[in-house]
Amino acid sequence: FVSQEEELSRLVPSIELLVKEFPELLISVDTFRADVASKAVDIGACMVNDISGGNLDSNMFSFVAKTKVPYILMHMQGTPQNMQQNPIYEDVTKEIIFFFAEQIRKLQQLMVNDIIIDIGFGFGKTIDHNFEILKNLELFKSLDAPILAGISRKSMLYKTLGISAQEALNATTSANTIALLNGAHILRVHDVKEAMEAVKIVSQVL
Repeated sequence: FVSQEEELSRLVPSIELLVKEFPELLISVDTFRADVASKAVDIGACMVNDISGGNLDSNMFSFVAKTKVPYILMHMQGTPQNMQQNPIYEDVTKEIIFFFAEQIRKLQQLMVNDIIIDIGFGFGKTIDHNFEILKNLELFKSLDAPILAGISRKSMLYKTLGISAQEALNATTSANTIALLNGAHILRVHDVKEAMEAVKIVSQVL
């Protein structure tokens, strides 16, 4: 991890500049630290994206409850340092659904209702795990929360095809389309134009 001080030194000037130049912009801060999230929200961020799903800072849920900001609850097995060191599940889809159900229960007890779930493709999951989750994405609808899919140019795509991340645009569009058809409500992308084209086509089908 970078230190909290380093994280703040990177985030604060960027958020302040964005707020100044684009006051209508909606900013989501990506952090697992409640104190960092608090500072970011104070200066203009309006959403928190927590890769740890509340597991790396015990104060995160209470912060979200206090401020009522929308919260992206992501699943990650382990920590960023060890998450890809042989991740193991008995049933990856079932275990992640159970994780979300428990964390959502805790948040709702704190009267937090604006919760988005992020499956965490590539975070503590093998390529096979990632594709199994993508195939079963519709099962996550049972959690009654918007589903975010962040698959854009991920290694699950380019390693499967034996190409580079820069060459994975077509694979990304295909995966995004599958995610939308299987229940995703939000896409996190690098290539906005191509993602919007996929959204428009899928909307004609659904």
